[in-house]
Amino acid sequence: MTQTHTDYRLSQLDQLEAESIHIFREVAAEFEKPVLMFSGGKDSIVMMRLAEKAFYPAKIPFPVLQVDTGYDFPEVLATRDNWVNRLGVRLIVASVEEAIKNGIVVDDGKTSRNRLQIGTLLNAIEENGFTAAFGGGRRDEEKARAKERVYSHRDEFGQWDPKNQRPELWSLYNGRLHEGEHMRIFPISNWTELDIWDYIGREGIEIPSIYFSHQRRVFERDGMLLSESEHNPCREGEVAEERTVRFRTVGDLTLTGCVESTASTIDEIIAEVAIARVTERGATRGDDRFSEAAMEDRKKEGYF
Repeated sequence: MTQTHTDYRLSQLDQLEAESIHIFREVAAEFEKPVLMFSGGKDSIVMMRLAEKAFYPAKIPFPVLQVDTGYDFPEVLATRDNWVNRLGVRLIVASVEEAIKNGIVVDDGKTSRNRLQIGTLLNAIEENGFTAAFGGGRRDEEKARAKERVYSHRDEFGQWDPKNQRPELWSLYNGRLHEGEHMRIFPISNWTELDIWDYIGREGIEIPSIYFSHQRRVFERDGMLLSESEHNPCREGEVAEERTVRFRTVGDLTLTGCVESTASTIDEIIAEVAIARVTERGATRGDDRFSEAAMEDRKKEGYF
């Protein structure tokens, strides 16, 4: 039978990409000084790729911001630098170490570097006068993130009120701000971990090598496999051994666990993620295990 009509329907991945690109363009047009938060992890790299597509052939019209804990994986920082150099974007690094030295945040020896990112980030946003900050949060990651809108309003203290969010009917976004306020923007809110990996595979995107299976010395703590390092020594009773692992998410290496896996290609990772019943944060992020509402509490204070 001769086809008489062109099929203009988009695939699910194309629809997600189009929605995200639309959000990037809306924010660039509406806000005076946006910034893209870029850690070098898989979600922020997908965000960088989407921003690249949104404004091509022009350069990305805003800087990227990394909040450096001082405990980041070297492979992640190397990939971050590769992306920044290739695209020619301006990188701003907000260092937790520098924030501690300057008295912006207080290291009491108990608070994790991950939590100290909050004050460091808020100070960077205020110092640079950013009015909108793109983040790579997804609703499927964690229940607090599932509550958050695409445009997430932050008050003059950088705080989020989950009970007082602006409606987003028909994907209409309210970006009005008062002096000192800013907006967090989440263009990939509606993506899942599987969507992210499908997109990475389709686009041939460079990601840190630690997302793939490799040999690493790890030890077990609180039901997670953590990397042995100078920042994260074994405690009494813990024994490090070499295992075949990969990371599903990356962050502060003292709190980010890995999973035993032989998945060494994108297709093998997709097959593995497709049958997973726990999100990457739920499986491997120690900072989310402090309490039932750990993520929501941090987000209320200004976390991304």
